[in-house]
Amino acid sequence: MKKLIFLFFIVSLFLIPRFQAEAQNVTASTTTTSTFDASAFPQWAKDMRRWDIITFGVFPFSMFTVTFITDIVRWNNANGFDFSETGRQYAPWPLKTAGGIEMTNDEYTRTILLALGLSMTVALVDLIIVKIKRHNALRRTENMPPGSYEIERRPYGEPQEPESSDGGE
Repeated sequence: MKKLIFLFFIVSLFLIPRFQAEAQNVTASTTTTSTFDASAFPQWAKDMRRWDIITFGVFPFSMFTVTFITDIVRWNNANGFDFSETGRQYAPWPLKTAGGIEMTNDEYTRTILLALGLSMTVALVDLIIVKIKRHNALRRTENMPPGSYEIERRPYGEPQEPESSDGGE
């Protein structure tokens, strides 16, 4: 059976070049230059995407933190932070002895749910902070006096060009 699978694998490797798709001929009339326009998305969709990215980005760190805290609580409940060889079976990862007692399925489930809740909370706090900053910037813009202002920015220390005066000679 193993020889048959190996033979099928080798034959399929030789047939792959036969089944490749031909590249399309692209003429000048069919080419279009398209750029991605992020302004087409509503603000709530951008906010939800940011929330999603932060939730999944924070999850590994919250999982490590919650697992560490769960192990500390288990260690305290089992034997009151006993540092002997048998007492460190419940200790968190850097202090745990070989053959340490693992978490039960209920404890694993609780740890994952707590880590997910913590990462969602961090993302929600970030969303609230961003919305407050956006609201304050909008309020600042609305409270500006009417008219247009031109702000000239240049590096510090750059010499100014002298203005020419046409009067006098």
